[in-house]
Amino acid sequence: MGGDLTRKRKNEHLEICATRPVGSATGALLDQVGLIHDAVPELAWDALDLSVEMFGKRLSAPILIASMTGGTPEAGAFNEVLARVAERHRIGLALGSQRVMLEDSSAVEGFLLRDVAPTTLLLGNLGAVQAGKVDTGAIERRLVRPCGLDGLCLHLNVAQELFQPEGDRDFRGVGRTIRRLSRELSVPVLVKETGCGLSRFVGARLKEWGVEWVDVSGAGGTSFVSVELARGRVSGSVGDLFRDWGVPTAASLCQLSGLGAHLVASGGVETGLDAARALVLGAEVVGVARPLLRAYHRGGEEAVEAEVLALVEGLKVTMMLTGSRTLSDLRALPWVCGPRLSAWLEPGTPVQKRARTAGLHVDLGVAQ
Repeated sequence: MGGDLTRKRKNEHLEICATRPVGSATGALLDQVGLIHDAVPELAWDALDLSVEMFGKRLSAPILIASMTGGTPEAGAFNEVLARVAERHRIGLALGSQRVMLEDSSAVEGFLLRDVAPTTLLLGNLGAVQAGKVDTGAIERRLVRPCGLDGLCLHLNVAQELFQPEGDRDFRGVGRTIRRLSRELSVPVLVKETGCGLSRFVGARLKEWGVEWVDVSGAGGTSFVSVELARGRVSGSVGDLFRDWGVPTAASLCQLSGLGAHLVASGGVETGLDAARALVLGAEVVGVARPLLRAYHRGGEEAVEAEVLALVEGLKVTMMLTGSRTLSDLRALPWVCGPRLSAWLEPGTPVQKRARTAGLHVDLGVAQ
């Protein structure tokens, strides 16, 4: 029964995210990152190096198709398209929540992708609350091994759960679960939010618990409070207050600067310029989800592939225009901070020091 409810919810989420305006109105604040033009970059286009290593695999560009779905025929068809595109272009792919696989062992559609993506960086996904109810061995046997996972995302989604009628209400023990799986699981763990971002305080605790990779998944992209309200099963009287709740993506990257974690930036990353701005703020990889879902609904696999290629091209253009041959060069750039983002900067962090180099409290006015 639980598996049927989960599958129904997954299909509803896909339809809502593809067709309705469920983006956070706050914005990711990536437009508050001004990049400085280099008129004499002394670079050749073909010499630009966008490659990065994640979980032992080399990606041709720092792009991870972020967690969306799986477990239903509709989700399975979509995930197979994503897997083929990821394999062709050597970028990463994260599966949607595999909770349904724990509830129903036959619900594997869209999760068993190694036949179409044998070399792709493939990450699994499970809610940290649900992971706390299952021993490590079961996660290995039922999720990691069957899917050939290179790593497992543990997602945090308190806000979504609170506005989901069938959602969790008890979040005790999550820290203990994260520590256990970071220590015991055979593949690396990445802890990610689900559209509400991570603060410095939470980032520091994750590091203490042994987490090396973190996806900030900040406010500014899909609002899962809005998604749950769009399902029409809960009243919007309270939910409307929290549609835009969370730490914006750019602010979350700034908050986690200097903690020593490997950062993934998702939440409102729509273009290659957005990706470059996130990398300047310290991200090593960016996650993209809803733009690819919308592309799929617009034009299938061809449109998804075009969206990925546009992301890569936009990132390469930004690297050329800033004189950055490698991603390390890009992450070392000074930058101009707009006023809405400056309030989130932590004094003394590496990203704050580079912002001062370029001049703080500058009102960008328009995207730069």
